[in-house]
Amino acid sequence: LPENYQMKYYFYHGLSWPQLSYIAEDENGKIVGYVLAKMEEDPDDVPHGHITSLAVKRSHRRLGLAQKLMDQASRAMIENFNAKYVSLHVRKSNRAALHLYSNTLNFQISEVEPKYYADGEDAYAMKRDLTQMAEELRKQLEVKEKGKHLVLASLENKMDPKANHAGDCCREEKGLGSTAEDSS
Repeated sequence: LPENYQMKYYFYHGLSWPQLSYIAEDENGKIVGYVLAKMEEDPDDVPHGHITSLAVKRSHRRLGLAQKLMDQASRAMIENFNAKYVSLHVRKSNRAALHLYSNTLNFQISEVEPKYYADGEDAYAMKRDLTQMAEELRKQLEVKEKGKHLVLASLENKMDPKANHAGDCCREEKGLGSTAEDSS
């Protein structure tokens, strides 16, 4: 279960980094999960994010929601703040979360923080390198941009009077329609 925070801590996240926290809803619009994330404000380190809290309702676990929430927050960290990695803390006793973070999301344990939690339990500090995700996002954007240019280029060529066709096919594509002269 997630840790309990004062309401002002949620407001701090929502007001400071509104683009980094997400909710998951069921088909009736009820919230069944969330991720609360922020950017770390350490000027001596590379830009990086931190997952403050992740929770998915028991009835909606093992559906991939936690992974989707974490990936969306990580993607937003990259796109908005050029984050290089994301960190989090997890209780040493939370086997399910450790499995998710280590095996599904590729987090690595960076250190053990003794007595991190209020009840005295130790935490694993974990990090996920975001360079591969950033590269994949860059490639997707590149392909999308190339696609736009290819489509524009092909339409421009069809409208070129020097092209090897009459251009009738392009009038419909460009929204020009047919004229009275075309139908005679």
